[in-house]
Amino acid sequence: MKTITRNYITHTLSKDNPPCERIRAGETVAFETYDCFTNQFLPVDATFENVVRKPGNPATGPLFIEGAMPGDMLKIDILDIVLGPVGVVMLGPGSGSEKEFFSQNTLKRIPVIDGFAHYSEQLKLAITPMIGVIGVAPAGDGVSTITPMDHGGNMDCTQIRKGVTLYLPVFAEGALLSLGDFHAIMGDGEVEDCGLEIEGKAVLQVDVVKNRNCVPYPMIETNEKLITIASAEDLVICQTVNPMKTVRMEFPRYITRSYGFDSISAD
Repeated sequence: MKTITRNYITHTLSKDNPPCERIRAGETVAFETYDCFTNQFLPVDATFENVVRKPGNPATGPLFIEGAMPGDMLKIDILDIVLGPVGVVMLGPGSGSEKEFFSQNTLKRIPVIDGFAHYSEQLKLAITPMIGVIGVAPAGDGVSTITPMDHGGNMDCTQIRKGVTLYLPVFAEGALLSLGDFHAIMGDGEVEDCGLEIEGKAVLQVDVVKNRNCVPYPMIETNEKLITIASAEDLVICQTVNPMKTVRMEFPRYITRSYGFDSISAD
């Protein structure tokens, strides 16, 4: 299995980005990632004053998938998400949907131990790891890793997690897949600008579905549901803090199965 280290990061998803690695369709690959702050807030002496915010979320990649061509779609099985030991959460007057209620910046480092985020001595929360940014190169100009669109990107959808299959349309040869911005836990909406931001490693099996009933936007298969993801300026589900808002529509698979439709990638 190939591993793409976080030595290879981008802040823009673009067909002009040179690939840092190549795989054949159907291979398994691991991506190592920074948190969305490029780990700058992890040192105990880090403050808002001495940290330089980057122009986008650092996404590891891009990965070239052999055989992927425009009109195809990637079938991405998320086999595992392994998190770092400490996550970061922040609030402040400069970002988030409720920023007017916060007059000063607040930063908290939260240990993640044995499947729980230890917020305080009194409170620990079960983690639900997810991938915030995952996308391919868009068809036109490059798009910041802050912005979600039909190519994926910063969708911040809690259902992009271990055990699901994510489908992304392909717009450029090789697809050029990148990902990052993991959250140990996040509420739907991400209304205060971030989840529990954390570094980590994701293990994916990436396959290519050739030009056959391919969807033009991201979709997810879980054991129970088919999920469609879309982003626009005035939608307010999944996340509300990014330049494009994201909505997901969930549909029970027992209904589609009753009509003989089991999988997005099925013949």
